[in-house]
Order: sequence, then C-alpha cells, then structure tokens
Amino acid sequence: MEHRYALTVTWTGNTGEGTATYRGYRRTHTVTAEGPPELLGSADRTFHGDRDRWNPEQLLLAALSQCHLLSYLHVCVDAGVVVTEYVDRATGSMRTERDGSGRFTEVVLSPEVTVADASMVEAATAAHHRANQLCFIANSVSFPVLHEPVVRVGAPGPTDPTGQVTRGR
Repeated sequence: MEHRYALTVTWTGNTGEGTATYRGYRRTHTVTAEGPPELLGSADRTFHGDRDRWNPEQLLLAALSQCHLLSYLHVCVDAGVVVTEYVDRATGSMRTERDGSGRFTEVVLSPEVTVADASMVEAATAAHHRANQLCFIANSVSFPVLHEPVVRVGAPGPTDPTGQVTRGR
C-alpha cells in the first residue's frame, strides 16, 4: 500500500533584494499542509537562521522521536503493556564538511516510559526493538537510530524516587 503526503514550504525571508548576497536574506519560511497549523521554520542559528523558529535538523529529530513513540505505543498495546507516561529526550549528531555538505551521523532516542505494573517491564523494554523495526522514518534514514530507554513502574512524581527502573538498549 502506498501513502502520499503533501505540504507547501514558502520562503518568507526576502528582505528586498532576494539572494543578491549571502547575508542579505533571511532563512525564514513557513510550512503548511491541509489541517495542521502553520509551522514557522528557519535555518539553524549556525547557518544564519532564526533560533526562535524550527530548523530542518530539529524537525528530522522530532520526526524520528514521534515515529518511535507512535510505533512503540502500538507495539505495547499488542503486547499487553499499559503505558501511562512517555517522554523522550532525543539527541542527534550532525557533521558538516569543508565543501558545505553535511549529514547526520546518529540519533539517540532516550525514552522514559512508565508502565502500570512490574510484570510489564521486560516486555516494555523489548518493545523498543520492535518499534524501531516498524518506524517508517527510522527505516528511511541512512544513519543509526539508537535507543537508551528507561522503564519505570507506577507513576512516581518528581520527588518520589521509589519507582523501579530498568535500562535497555
């Protein structure tokens, strides 16, 4: 089955002279699609962008993290694992070359998952591997997407360190 996606990216950074000079234009743009609100984008600040807007590198990292989350929740339902909380603090590494090209070298997803019962911890940890196999975005990139999950039992609050913790990869 094939799925198609459509969006529009519109450059909004013409300051009056277009791209006459490298520093003479802004890297700002909007991303629109039918349904969701407009997304304000720019280049990374390193590349003369606006740090108050999303850049393509952040969006790639977000897409990988979101895709893993959604695949993971699906796998957990199938495995009978009740997830009550999920937070991922994802990081990515990118290398640029002298000629101006560049590429991501790896992404590390660090999901912190809370499950309803201690009997679910092993399956919850193992579910990350299956979720990675199912993730459309991870299957589409040419760099490693690593996982450093933490699984907790119950719903410990910020000052309640009593939840059991297991780490997996």
